[in-house]
Amino acid sequence: MKMHLTILCMMLTIAANAQETQTTEQQIENITEVNESETEDDSYLQALRLYQRNKLNLNTATEAELKEFPFLSPLQLASFFTYRKLFGKFINIYELQAIPTWDYELIQKMLPYIMVGPALSLKEDMGSRLKDGEHTILSRLTYVVEEAEGFRRKKDTAATSFYPGGRERVLFRYKYNYKNLLQYGITAEKDPGEQWFKGAQKNGFDYYSAHLFIRNAGIIKSFALGDFTVNMGQGLIQWQSLAFKKSVDVLNTKRQASILRPFNSTNEYFFNRGAGITLEKNHFQLTGFASFRKVSGNLTVDTVSSDDYFTSLITSGLHRTPNEQADKNAVQMNSYGGNISYNKGALHIGANAVYFQFNRPFVREDQPYNNFAFRGRQLTNASVDWSYTWRNMHWFGEAANHNGNNYAMMSGLLVSADPKVDLSFVYRSMQKGYQSIFGNAFTEGTYPTNEKGLFAGASIKPNSKWRLDGYMDFYRFPYLRFRIDAPSNGQDYLVQLTHRPNKQLEIYTRFRQESKALNYTGDGELITALVKPVTRKNWRTQIQFKVNTSITLRQRFDVMWYDLGGPLESRGVLTFFDVFYKPMLKPFSANMRLQYFESDDYNSRIYAYENDVLYGFSIPSFSDKGYRYYLNVNFDLTQKLSFWLRWAQVIYAGKTIIGSGLDEISDSKKSDIKLQFSFRW
Repeated sequence: MKMHLTILCMMLTIAANAQETQTTEQQIENITEVNESETEDDSYLQALRLYQRNKLNLNTATEAELKEFPFLSPLQLASFFTYRKLFGKFINIYELQAIPTWDYELIQKMLPYIMVGPALSLKEDMGSRLKDGEHTILSRLTYVVEEAEGFRRKKDTAATSFYPGGRERVLFRYKYNYKNLLQYGITAEKDPGEQWFKGAQKNGFDYYSAHLFIRNAGIIKSFALGDFTVNMGQGLIQWQSLAFKKSVDVLNTKRQASILRPFNSTNEYFFNRGAGITLEKNHFQLTGFASFRKVSGNLTVDTVSSDDYFTSLITSGLHRTPNEQADKNAVQMNSYGGNISYNKGALHIGANAVYFQFNRPFVREDQPYNNFAFRGRQLTNASVDWSYTWRNMHWFGEAANHNGNNYAMMSGLLVSADPKVDLSFVYRSMQKGYQSIFGNAFTEGTYPTNEKGLFAGASIKPNSKWRLDGYMDFYRFPYLRFRIDAPSNGQDYLVQLTHRPNKQLEIYTRFRQESKALNYTGDGELITALVKPVTRKNWRTQIQFKVNTSITLRQRFDVMWYDLGGPLESRGVLTFFDVFYKPMLKPFSANMRLQYFESDDYNSRIYAYENDVLYGFSIPSFSDKGYRYYLNVNFDLTQKLSFWLRWAQVIYAGKTIIGSGLDEISDSKKSDIKLQFSFRW
């Protein structure tokens, strides 16, 4: 039976695409839109690149390894291991099509990163870790051609506020890796405006990161030294790795990743610095970690007692001006925590805890919405999390508390109601007094606090050519929030129809509407007396056509409506045309974009994911009226040396000033160039 299935599957051809999937692009766009800032965490792209070069063996793959791919749902993971247990080792990679819940689209996403082969013995494996891995050096330079106000003022001897450093952004990264089992390296970065080997940065780069990470060494499941991330439960108490929220991938509602993960990204906030270890024996897993690091904080001195405290933790990583330099490493943050879990078959139960200690008091600004915010030097979070798979259903959740008397809870259910219909549900309830430093759960808000809501999503695939995805999310904020001076509620709806008539053509159209409250007056100004719903609507249609094995074309049309009530509705429109050129068996590739955008104001801005150099991406927002274009080129000069070049420019119509303050550019255009080299041996 198995041989017949394998022969049948081998007759089918699947065109695998190694670029980031469109689903991932939409998820990252959504993160940027919610947080109103771009993420610098490229660890997800690094992980995919790692498996692209060192493919994961399906015959030895563990659940933790497969969880590295966020597009795999818990039900798909359960189906995979059930199939492997029943039929034994895979003979051919195309046998995946015989696994229930694994459809053509999912297999196409997985193909670039997986393989089928024999397992290495532990002796061979341990010996190879130290000598047979791959060394990589990556260097990147980014430069904005037009001079901003902060750099012009540097030439004025009377100026007191300016950027003392150069305009270049510099990244250096060295990493050694052996098949995801042993990894160590160092990352260094300098942002534009920061000095280099002088002034406030006499040690060279403004930011350094180093790490050592070991996996699967006897009972040691993972060991981290240096910089690493901690991800527990469903993110109510701590989740530092990249995690997606609401998107067109309506089944991606569960947080799933290894508790400890190596960190070598350029994000200067969301990581631990210290040591951690995970031990695994039989069905039990035990994790412990300790972190000792300095973080940037906004320091303030009490005018009465002369004691200093900090009002916020700064996550931007920018240390250019004297004020930013004074805030750098101003707060000592120590944290200790751990997890113990029981895993047997379809059942998982875990207990988690984390304790934070600061060297200065954390005192929020005296605003009504901060009445229940954390204050003090110490914070403790504890939680229990669970998951259970029964037939075609997967139940998961987490319940947490903060300092013993403030609670948060979330619970979700994934259901494969039919081979053509999948459903997802998430309920969450977080008290207004619940606080966490690194919480990142499946919520409407950035942090899991002061929120109650119910999410329901569905994915319907009547056949291989059509797919309908959609969700509804109803939520309430029981207490005040920033720019919302009263308890409020909101609704979010999305529906997307995708059509793939053949392997060359894909068309999708999407409509999203969200209504939430905001402080408001009749003329659109912020006040503290009136709160009313504000509605944002977005319609998008995209067509992608694969001309041949080398050329792919993509066209998108985006419209945004932002309704403040009455005559104050604003509109935005964006359209772009992409060309991807990647000839087979050739050492070069390229892609380019031509884009037009127009909006009435900043409220109707539109975000658009942009392709970039290796491990790079950007999601700028576009408002006003203008044009945008970019060109990315990649050359593999030798088998070991690769080169990337990116040129991008935005040109505004009828606008002579871009940005504000020290970032102001007195021009109608902004241009940036990016150079990157990678050397492997």
